[in-house]
Order: sequence, then C-alpha cells, then structure tokens
Amino acid sequence: MLVLAGGLGLCAVSAQARVWSEGPVTVEVLDDQERPFEQFPVAATDGTVLRAYLQAQRGAPYHIRVHNHSGQRVGLVIAVDGRNIVSGEKSDLARGEAMYILGPWAQDEYQGWRSNLATVNEFYFTDWRDSYAEAFGDRSARGVIAVAAFYEREVNRPLRLYGEAASPPVAAGANAPAQSGADQARSSAAPSAKARDAQPGTGYGERRSDPARRVQFQAQNQPFTQVFLKYEWPETLCRRGISCERSSRARAHNRFWDEDSDGFAPPPPVRAYR
Repeated sequence: MLVLAGGLGLCAVSAQARVWSEGPVTVEVLDDQERPFEQFPVAATDGTVLRAYLQAQRGAPYHIRVHNHSGQRVGLVIAVDGRNIVSGEKSDLARGEAMYILGPWAQDEYQGWRSNLATVNEFYFTDWRDSYAEAFGDRSARGVIAVAAFYEREVNRPLRLYGEAASPPVAAGANAPAQSGADQARSSAAPSAKARDAQPGTGYGERRSDPARRVQFQAQNQPFTQVFLKYEWPETLCRRGISCERSSRARAHNRFWDEDSDGFAPPPPVRAYR
C-alpha cells in the first residue's frame, strides 16, 4: 500500500491554548505562529474515539500536528471536510487509503493538500463556499478534521504502490466546475444556501514546499484510535454555550445562570461613594 512519510518533525511549542492530550495519539491544530487553536473536549465513547470542538479563525492558515505516544510506527489517514489530504478523494478513514507514516514516539506536521511528493497547498479556514470539499460538491463531513491511526501488520511480502496523488480541483468560486443536473437539483433543495455558506470550511491555499517520500506499510484492518475535531467560528461556539468572550453580549442572559461568569462571582460594578 502506498504511504507517504512526512518531512522532519518540528520541536514542540508550549501550548497557549487548551489542547486535548488524552489517547494514544495527540492531534493539535496550529496557526502559522505555532499557536494551537483551542479545543473543547466532548466525552469519548470507549476511549478509542476522541471528539472535541475547535475554535477556528476566519482566513487563518493552519496545520495539523500529530504526536505518536506509542512505541510502534503508525499509519495516519487524515481527512479534512471528509477529503483525504493526500489523494483529495472522499475519505472513509479506511486502511486502504493513502496515508502518512509516523515513527515510534515521533511527531510530525501536515501543512495542506498534497499536490505531489514535493509540495502541498496549505490549509486555511474560510467560508464553506470557498472550501476544497465544496469544489467537489461534497458536504458530507463539513468542518471536521479527522485522524484515524493504524498499527502496522507484520508481513514479509512485497507491497504494491498506488499512483500519484490526485490532481488539484478547480478552485471554488468563479471557475468552479459546472454542476450536473442531479447536483443542481440537490443544491436547489438545500434548506438554506446562505446558512450553509456561513459555516466554516478549509480552503486550497498557496503552494509550499513540503517534501515526502514513499515507504512500505501495511495497516491492520481497523484503526486503534480516531480523533474528530469539529471546527466552528467563535460565534457559533458561543451559541452552543462554549468559549464565549466576556465582551460578547449577543446572547440573552439568565440572571440565575450567567454563562459568561464561569460560575464565579464577578467584581462589583464601580460606584460613586459619598
């Protein structure tokens, strides 16, 4: 099976935001200054599936850092908005897909959509209409960064190699590919195009150098862990009662349950004393 080994891992930086570090692999999403975007954990199902909300920032480039906490090398199928970041194809997080390899106790960073073995087109947060997945009309996993980690099977037979990664699509926007009649019918039946476009997605950004090489790896049948990060704009998280800035007053306030106070007594208002 084709796998791609990423470039040299970078040193860890001190976290400036909460990051969920439980589980056999750690997944962080960082900006171009190496600062993690904040994560808000959701209860795990059985310890092998980890979920968290992630606060996205409009227009911000980002990259994904994965840390392998095991003593074995692992294969990583990484999908953004439901698309495999190596091949660009619709992902089911399955063992037969293109994947990256991460060594024992190692970490590496994944910068964007792979266009060839030398370069990627960087990830950035954008409105959904500008997203890579929307260029294919794929709305099946909007706003989700997913990582499935596989242990390696011990085999001693030659392994076949897949071909090159898929060619980049036409960018969404003025030069977006024409829709088929069925696609147009589905689009016209969508509940609210305006609401859909307001959701976050990941764009197909500028090309940058990011060398990779092919290695042999045969994954076990099932992943040993999966991580799902649902990224949302800050105002959406606030409507969910998550990560509201104290300066925000968009939501109605309950005098018996002020979510902005975090459950603690705020300072008293300034008064003029005689």
